[in-house]
Amino acid sequence: MNITRKILVVGGGYAGFYTAWKLERKLRPGEADITLVDPRPYMTYQPFLPEVVAGSIEARHAAVSLRRHLRRTHVIAGAVTAIDHEHRVVTVQPAIGDSFERSYDLIVVTAGAVTRKFPVPGIAEQAIGLKHVEEAVAIRDRLLTAFDQAAALPPGPQRQRLLTVTFVGGGFSGVEGFGELLSLATALLKRYPELDREELRFHLVEASGRILPEVTDKPGRWVVRSLEKRGANVHLNTQVTSAVGGHVVLSTGEEFDSDLIVWTAGNGANPVISRHTDLPIDGRGLIVVRPDLRIGTDDEPVPDAWAAGDDAAVPDLASPVPGARTVPNAQHAYRQGKLLARNIAASLHGKKPKRYLHHSLGSIATLGLGRGIFQYRGIVITGLPAWLMHRGYHVLAVPSWERKSRVLAIWLTAALFGRDILSLASVQRPRDAFVSGGDPAAHAGRE
Repeated sequence: MNITRKILVVGGGYAGFYTAWKLERKLRPGEADITLVDPRPYMTYQPFLPEVVAGSIEARHAAVSLRRHLRRTHVIAGAVTAIDHEHRVVTVQPAIGDSFERSYDLIVVTAGAVTRKFPVPGIAEQAIGLKHVEEAVAIRDRLLTAFDQAAALPPGPQRQRLLTVTFVGGGFSGVEGFGELLSLATALLKRYPELDREELRFHLVEASGRILPEVTDKPGRWVVRSLEKRGANVHLNTQVTSAVGGHVVLSTGEEFDSDLIVWTAGNGANPVISRHTDLPIDGRGLIVVRPDLRIGTDDEPVPDAWAAGDDAAVPDLASPVPGARTVPNAQHAYRQGKLLARNIAASLHGKKPKRYLHHSLGSIATLGLGRGIFQYRGIVITGLPAWLMHRGYHVLAVPSWERKSRVLAIWLTAALFGRDILSLASVQRPRDAFVSGGDPAAHAGRE
């Protein structure tokens, strides 16, 4: 007699999406009832977010619809707020309505990490992250709107504030977003003859002595020089000590007003994993995982529990450093998700799961239109070739031919006609025109 196993996937990011997607292909119909819980109805392809910021990719093309591609998976729009594995049940909080419990036989924890914030005065009120599509769209619209507003003002402090952008964090997300937004801003200047290049101020603030920790020192220094040649201000060994009211104060004593502050200073443990589960976690709040992606240790495995992605401390078998864990990036989450599906299917079919072993394919980053850097061991490629490699790799990696086709089409259109510089920031306040009745004074009163 066949028993249908209830599989619950917590989180629809890289690891969760690929686990559910591949399980649908690995398991026979009726063999398992797969449920995926995530507050968003899509998986964000995060490597495309910097290009969404720059307007090189349409926002919807950087997201993959869960319901479109997970055809045998029950998708629940909600957040898992607690995991009680002893009783095989999770608590789900939907966007609207009361929370409810959902039972399972086997759980897959791929909740992902969250943006790590520090208690810097003003950051929570002024800054925006760069982890989701809506944040990337807002950053782009904020910059385009700032250009429109600055062009209507005389030179002075208010105009300078609008043309000052600050990124905090020198990892891949911060550097790529910074480079792409700088590229967009520089290109915009030819459309705004009222503005001068010297008025454009871009600040990248990094607490350590280098950016892009995944590449070695020499390529990292090249990136800093490249950004500075383009007019950027790169502050190494520097912290933001205050951002109250948009007035940025650095640990070096430098101060300036910035209309747009983007916070990309690392990832933090997902609260449901670090505080609301009986599954084993380590000192960083990450789930303890074996090399085969089962939760637990070799001596104390947790039955019917698996994990992968940014919220899991997956042993890095490819590293020569004892006890090393895989870094939280898309390259690992994508491959862990696919292996997770194969291992779950193997365990359900009485076979032995395989251990996760992945040798890095190298590090690659976009630094703006036509600019990039790639490093694989001692091989370093910069400039246009690296940028083309970045685009080629990610158009192959984004899931589904439907998404690949849409991304290629928008790139071709941009190559022919240039990028779209239209700001739609007003969509964040869609009722303004209706309420004000076209009266500018009424609109100003609500700002």
